[in-house]
Amino acid sequence: MMAAFAPGLVAFGACLAILPLLHREQTLARILMTGMSFVLLIHYFAWRVTHTLPPPGLTADALIGYPFVAAEAASMIAVCLSLLFLSRTIDRSPEVNAILRRSRASADAPLVDVFICTYNEEKAILERTIIGATGLNYPNYRVWVLDDGRRLWLRRLAQELGCNYLARPDNRHAKAGNINHALQHVSGLAERPEFISILDADFVPMPDFLTRAMSLMQDGSVGVVQTPQHFINPDPIQTNLAATDVWPDEQRFFFDILMPAKDAWDTAFCCGTSSLIRFSGLMQIGGFPTDSVTEDYLVTLRLKEKGLRTVYLNERLTIGLAPEGLKEYITQRGRWCLGFMQIFRGRSGPFSRQSKLAFMDRLSLVDAFMSWAAVYSTKVFGLVVPWLYLLFGIKAVHADLFELLKYFLPFYVWHAFTMAWISRGRSLAIMTDVSQYIAAPAVLKAVVTGLARPQGHKFKVTAKGGDRNRRFIEWPLLRLYGAALLITLLAIAYAFILHLRGDSIAYGGLALAWSLYNCVVLAIVCFICIEQPRRRKAERFERDEPILIHQDGEMRLIRMADISISGARFIDPVPPAIGSLIKCNVYGQNVAATVVRRTRDGFGVRFEDAVATRVNVVRAFYAGEYVRAFHGVRAAPVGKALLMRLFG
Repeated sequence: MMAAFAPGLVAFGACLAILPLLHREQTLARILMTGMSFVLLIHYFAWRVTHTLPPPGLTADALIGYPFVAAEAASMIAVCLSLLFLSRTIDRSPEVNAILRRSRASADAPLVDVFICTYNEEKAILERTIIGATGLNYPNYRVWVLDDGRRLWLRRLAQELGCNYLARPDNRHAKAGNINHALQHVSGLAERPEFISILDADFVPMPDFLTRAMSLMQDGSVGVVQTPQHFINPDPIQTNLAATDVWPDEQRFFFDILMPAKDAWDTAFCCGTSSLIRFSGLMQIGGFPTDSVTEDYLVTLRLKEKGLRTVYLNERLTIGLAPEGLKEYITQRGRWCLGFMQIFRGRSGPFSRQSKLAFMDRLSLVDAFMSWAAVYSTKVFGLVVPWLYLLFGIKAVHADLFELLKYFLPFYVWHAFTMAWISRGRSLAIMTDVSQYIAAPAVLKAVVTGLARPQGHKFKVTAKGGDRNRRFIEWPLLRLYGAALLITLLAIAYAFILHLRGDSIAYGGLALAWSLYNCVVLAIVCFICIEQPRRRKAERFERDEPILIHQDGEMRLIRMADISISGARFIDPVPPAIGSLIKCNVYGQNVAATVVRRTRDGFGVRFEDAVATRVNVVRAFYAGEYVRAFHGVRAAPVGKALLMRLFG
């Protein structure tokens, strides 16, 4: 028994000894860790193919075992490609800082048109984005609200906040069509832009967004500067697991780790919002492509074919809203997958003879395809294969638990350490499985429909806003994974209590351990299906900083305890009376407020509802550090949060 664990323990000890000596930004160190993961993976899979397959033939074991190993092989190709791209990374912030030190902004700066794309978002969301966009620290830009909802109140809001408004008579080609209509309009103006910037309706730019992104456009070969998406609210996984304070949003690995790695290989791509794009390049390719619902990724590929590359600036320069409900989260992932399948089948796909893409661009497309199609398909096998053995004695894998541990555990341990090291803890295997199972039904449907019928699909908008104050159950998903959990538990009970056989003892340990792990993952998924109430409009962020307030002609310094868009709480031994009017200086903005309550150690205020005050509040709020930054994640607090949610 101990011999089975020995290779894994060696890998564990080696990681503990080596990792403190390595720097994750150094390519050589990353190659060492990812390369060893690759070697251990190949070692495991060689054993898997040569020692664990059922005998060929028309038996149940073979009919399940061979498709399963094929799916596993495809998934391992995805892992190997991921390791390849993660073996390098790049940080462009020092380059930007050097450029900005050499040059100063002036009235001669290139003209940028900022496009705010909107369809059905509510006023509170759009107002923040417009206010942020009209307050950028860049000397030469225009803001355009592109309204595909043709709303009179939004036209008036745009005029009130000092920006331009555009609408079109139809919604043809959804977001891409909306942008192309605006491109056609601005190309006909006396002063045409040199660059355009895309913002989704819920993404508020920080003051330095354009200044810092524009610095990288001094290189004429750059067609797109993409910046990451950060979120002011927790995503459904964080909220429904009550893990907001210990686990980052699901997109952090992609934007903080994977995209800088892709950029190091010159395969970064446009993600739509929070990007800056060269106008002349867009005109060369005829605007945003409309043959995929993920037109942003396709823009990068079409510009690449014209010799213009995409670079990635990994800085927090815009702040938006993560999907606020599980349904919206799933819809978004399904759309991303569908759009990629359309690209894969189209003229810019990795195997297209029409495409002029370089080898690494094509390999990056294969990497993305395998991540969608292979990984999610293998998840289905991961649930079904243990059931088939426990219930019917079908052995898709001819190995016992200790044999598997001897070969698989070294890779698992080394790879887990490697991913945690590279990602600063943003990658935990169990949480990765949870997020993949949640999206799996929508993703697999998108894979099939996108490959079989790549055209004719409608763009599905990710809804934002609305009433989120009630508990809600996502029944279709809960029924699916609740049934999977029940079958897993019944299979364990049947095999080890009701129908214990000799071969169950010999081989059942593997199926049992596998099923117990699946039970934990499925239980977490089921809890996530129970939407917890959230009060987005009252999203508050704890602070501890001095604030100058003005009251009755006097000034004094107190401490701010927390803040939201609508108000703040202060620590003050002598709080003002309820109803008092004060002004508080928040990040250089004087904001009028009314005292609405007293607290144990101070008082709370509601900010004035006048337009000028709202402008000051939004700009002050989004200029501050109000996004939960996860510089490192420890497994213990995450585990505690999961246990509290499961058993609390």
